[in-house]
Amino acid sequence: MKKIALFNHKEGVSKTIIAFNLGWVLTKSNNKRVLLVDADSQCNLTLQALGYNNHQYFYEKNGENNIKSALESVFKSRLVEGVECIQLKENPNLFLLPGHLDLAEYETVLGTPPQLSNTSEAVKNFAGVFNFLIKKTAEKYNIDIVIIDMSPSLSTLNKNILISSDYFIIPSSPDYFSMLAIKSLSRILPQWGEWAKETRNVLQDIDYPLPTKTPQFLGYTINNFNLGREKPTYSLEVIMNMISREIRNSLLPSLHQEEMRLSEAKYRKVVLLNQRMKVREDIDNYCLAEISDFKGLILESNKKSIPIFELSQADMSENKREKLNLFNTLFTVISEKILNLIDVE
Repeated sequence: MKKIALFNHKEGVSKTIIAFNLGWVLTKSNNKRVLLVDADSQCNLTLQALGYNNHQYFYEKNGENNIKSALESVFKSRLVEGVECIQLKENPNLFLLPGHLDLAEYETVLGTPPQLSNTSEAVKNFAGVFNFLIKKTAEKYNIDIVIIDMSPSLSTLNKNILISSDYFIIPSSPDYFSMLAIKSLSRILPQWGEWAKETRNVLQDIDYPLPTKTPQFLGYTINNFNLGREKPTYSLEVIMNMISREIRNSLLPSLHQEEMRLSEAKYRKVVLLNQRMKVREDIDNYCLAEISDFKGLILESNKKSIPIFELSQADMSENKREKLNLFNTLFTVISEKILNLIDVE
């Protein structure tokens, strides 16, 4: 079982949309059993997967069946167990561990350094409880791949979640603020990696230790841009190239110091798949995809709780049909890239 986190502390980068569509295509095109984990207190992934009406009904009837309630066991001296997940009706190989609006409440607890001698055992255990919870839940449903939708913040909870993952992807958008976000992640992510090493050494004899493996950077995506004549406009392309340079020159070297990236041979291994995606010629090996805006298609996708590429083309214009086919190809190739990078057949 492999855990993949989607993380950026910048909002509006289509993180949830990518998580949902990627999870779906991994089950349909690659025959994997996938668990979607909503670790964002905004609960957008839960809303996308269930739909508005089912979403309301679920929380009214299943108040304890969510990520917050499951993690709460560690503070009540109860054994943390796998969660009863939701199996999506339209896709029986896709499961959801629902989020909760109050998940961020744990930030206060996590603000206490677990290294302090007078820190409670519950707080110390919280460092690795997320990893244990996901492992137990995945075993319960024979899951191959876990996709974790994280909140857009540099919180302590997010630090625990990312460090508990095997891999992470950084979604971004073609704007100046995304470039600044990547610049700051070049400094912050290695700090998280160093924190994990120190915490593992100090907290060895606890019920839920941190995993020993350091999470690896799978790549990034650039999303939410308009196409002009089947390619990004010149101004957007300039920003995309700036983001690419920031990834290569700043993020990757800093991740290398903490062993939080794959080998160059791994990244080069999947570059040939770019030929199927109509990507720009100067796209780098670390870009999983450039995904243009979804326009009105996302509204239909949200309404029906299915991926964009599963929408019926019957009453669509030719332009929208072409967009659907493009997204189908994009997410299929992204899934193939990821499976190659994480060595899952």
